Amino acid sequence: MLFNSLAFLLFFPVVTILYWVLPQRWRNAMLLIASYYFYMCWKPEYALLIFFSTLTTWLCGIKIGEGTSRRLWLTACLAINLAILFTFKYIGFAADAISDGLQWLGAGMRVPHLDVLLPVGISFYTFQALGYTIDVYRGTIKPERSLPTYALFVAFFPQLVAGPIERARNLLPQFHSRHTFDGGNVIEGLKLMVWGYFMKLCVAENVASYVDAVYNNLDYHNGTSVWMATFFFTFQIFCDFGGYSLIAIGAAKCMGFTLMHNFNHPYLSTSMREFWHRWHISLSSWFGEYVYIPLGGSRCREAKHQRNLLATMTLSGLWHGANWTFVLWGMAHGLLLCCLSLKKRFLPWLSLGAGLAGRCLSIVITFFTAMMCWVFFRANSIGDAITAFRKMFTDRGLMYNGEGKPALLMALILIAVLMAKEVKDELGWHRLDVMHNANRGVAAAGTAMMVIVILLCGNFAGGQFIYFQF
Repeated sequence: MLFNSLAFLLFFPVVTILYWVLPQRWRNAMLLIASYYFYMCWKPEYALLIFFSTLTTWLCGIKIGEGTSRRLWLTACLAINLAILFTFKYIGFAADAISDGLQWLGAGMRVPHLDVLLPVGISFYTFQALGYTIDVYRGTIKPERSLPTYALFVAFFPQLVAGPIERARNLLPQFHSRHTFDGGNVIEGLKLMVWGYFMKLCVAENVASYVDAVYNNLDYHNGTSVWMATFFFTFQIFCDFGGYSLIAIGAAKCMGFTLMHNFNHPYLSTSMREFWHRWHISLSSWFGEYVYIPLGGSRCREAKHQRNLLATMTLSGLWHGANWTFVLWGMAHGLLLCCLSLKKRFLPWLSLGAGLAGRCLSIVITFFTAMMCWVFFRANSIGDAITAFRKMFTDRGLMYNGEGKPALLMALILIAVLMAKEVKDELGWHRLDVMHNANRGVAAAGTAMMVIVILLCGNFAGGQFIYFQF
């Protein structure tokens, strides 16, 4: 079930109303049933897969908590769940890679290709469940004894298929808490959802057709068009995933749950290191907590530190998809972070300055760097990425107009509106008393106007969210 579907617009209010009218003891059971129904609307039989992952991590968590053979149970849990993830997501990629390697060696063999449908959200709920097991092993949380409660933690529908990747220490206790209805929370949650829908329907979907037209037919477009498509994709990926995250956070908030923020104005970052503290926060912090730090983090020799950065970011790229383009995207970010680490250590005096001009220039450079990296992410193959870069720097010409100049202009206006709000929130203007308390009707009118903008400018014919494929 997609957030941008009529089915969800009927499903969500029914579930929210049921949650608040039911007695406390029945609420979690209702949410669990609703969450599995939400997931089964896509492909019912794959609900067995998420239940199996839930059952194995829950049982291993119980065994680890008992204190006997803890390392063995953790290893078994990681092996089983990562094997499932590999089978459904990476086995075709691995088979192709081995076949290509054998052909390069002259063997002329092809490894059989297992063609399976990738379960929606498998990377998200697998990482969330494994994070719980690792936390139990580390002793930072106690094992959850109730299977239904733990199953709801894994399958909670707002963040089930595309995050945020929640930590057990944050979300699990909320299922044991008594929630009382708060109209303020509901209003705040609905506001977040409205802005999320604006990002998805008005920005991401309106630029998607231009991006697809160019990147799926690179041979027929010049460098000017590729530049515009790359610029548009920079906002498409942010608004698509950032919009989903806001809808998820807002939906949970309407029922009294608090999910972690996933984006914090990433395109206003002054360095790529800061970018990764603001972009897909739940994933970057997951890799930091469960991969980067266990490898040694930065508390080691510089060479090992560089290795840790590069390995973590490469794995992050591979997490996004079974394609060499994602691997290169992750490696590119890893190399950039390595360069920043070396600069900080050996050239600490090299800076653009701390003033407003220096900060603005740093933001522009970081935005441009991130935009260049997105070429790898969006390209259909490494060959397409090379073609895109070649055209961007050698092939000039008239820009492709897409669906026409008015549509192109509207997309740029919507992006400008988005960035204006990003800047406003970054500067904290929304917290000023003179604006916040002067007239609450202004805020209500603004939300109503945003709904009108969505109805007028939103593209309701778009498909699923980009991160569903991960």
